[in-house]
Amino acid sequence: MKLKLFPVILTAALTSVFTLYIAARFQTNVPYFAQAPSHATPVNYASFTSDLKGAGMNVSFEAAAAASVKASVHIKTTTKARTIVDDNVNDVYAQLFGSRQYIIPSQVESGSGVVISPDGYIITNNHVVANGDEVTVTFNDRLTTKAKVVAKDASTDIALLKVDGEKDLPFMEFGNSDDVKLGQWVLAVGYPLSLDATVTAGIVSAKGRSLGLNSQRSSTPIESYIQTDAAVNPGNSGGALVNTEGQLIGINSAIASPTGSYAGYSYAIPANIVRKVANDLMKFGSVQRAYLGIVYKDNKTASEAELKSLGLDRQEGVYVLEVLANGGAAAAGILKGDIITELNGQKVSTQPQLQEQVARYQPGDNVSVLLLREGKPLTLTVKFGKGETLVNMLGASFRVLTDKEKTEFNTNGGVMVTDIGHGALSRLTQMRKGFVITGVNDIPVNTVADLQQILNAAKSAQIQGFQPGFQGRYYYNINNLGAAMKEAQ
Repeated sequence: MKLKLFPVILTAALTSVFTLYIAARFQTNVPYFAQAPSHATPVNYASFTSDLKGAGMNVSFEAAAAASVKASVHIKTTTKARTIVDDNVNDVYAQLFGSRQYIIPSQVESGSGVVISPDGYIITNNHVVANGDEVTVTFNDRLTTKAKVVAKDASTDIALLKVDGEKDLPFMEFGNSDDVKLGQWVLAVGYPLSLDATVTAGIVSAKGRSLGLNSQRSSTPIESYIQTDAAVNPGNSGGALVNTEGQLIGINSAIASPTGSYAGYSYAIPANIVRKVANDLMKFGSVQRAYLGIVYKDNKTASEAELKSLGLDRQEGVYVLEVLANGGAAAAGILKGDIITELNGQKVSTQPQLQEQVARYQPGDNVSVLLLREGKPLTLTVKFGKGETLVNMLGASFRVLTDKEKTEFNTNGGVMVTDIGHGALSRLTQMRKGFVITGVNDIPVNTVADLQQILNAAKSAQIQGFQPGFQGRYYYNINNLGAAMKEAQ
């Protein structure tokens, strides 16, 4: 019986093999035995083996994390309860019963900080301690003590604290933020969401970012953030951004988020700016701001047509719209139309990058500036001036009118307010973005240099001009000019 079935089984097996062969030979959409087409995406197993060498694939964060956690502190800022009196004379209730009083309860805010010296100097963000009446610091070993705010700088969002009576504290060494590269591994260290010291890892995803945050607190904002994808949440502000060697390369300050919590991107102030600001605050109690003395075209806000007309559509650099009188740029021979590409060997292709480089220097420092003039490279030496001019203290940004705008507005000259900012003009006048200043104290203003020269020589100012789209002339008075602007800082 078995012998009789054997030919049947053999015939069936041969038929099956022959059928599969025919299917594989003539039907390309059948997956069995078919070869992948030549353009198919290569696929590897997830075990991840690579022949790449020196690419940082086997980086260990253990030593850097252990050292940086010891030098990180938890900061709590207490704001005392306050009574606010509303003196609105047009309030009927106030006329009948007296001024209204509102009580704002005490508040406690949380942030992070970094110990930068063994005797207790600590760096954090200005916005962490800006409104506080009392600041306490908790170290990684649970020691909690009060800290004194030595000085603050709203322009860079840096504050310097000091804890007295401590010696031999673990501290973090500064790294060189110029050496930070895209794709580099970094650690964010701090006290997010009031948790204990927390370390997260990520990579550097961009450099030279500007968010406009510091302009909310300062009329002379400086921003050139390192952007990373290391997880940062509320409470991380003021904490350390660390490289894999455990060096401080930035101070975490902001996150990009629609919810207020981490959503993929965080931003840190570069360590080279932090170090300069910290040294100034320690020595002088304020930042000694260097001043280049130019008005520039911001590549980020310029239109495509403007970039093309200025030659910046294919050329990286910062275009000089105007050179201000008595500044370092004017003395060095920088001219309108020059394109600045390097400062002391560091490339600058955007306004934030230029601000970052200038922010590192002191008034009186000499720097080498590489620029393009009519397409040809030229190197000049610039001696920085002091940055507290009255034009800077106005807090706004300006540019000269184009010939087309002069014709459209039927005016011979003037400077336009491109950003009102949060300085003296914003706080002391009702001026708005787009306003055209045609004169100050009846003296015509055709350039930003004119505006600076008039303000520097005046005790009070009556600013004249017009708002495009509205009829009539507008006049804004600022009395006791110097004092009013410093108060509005």
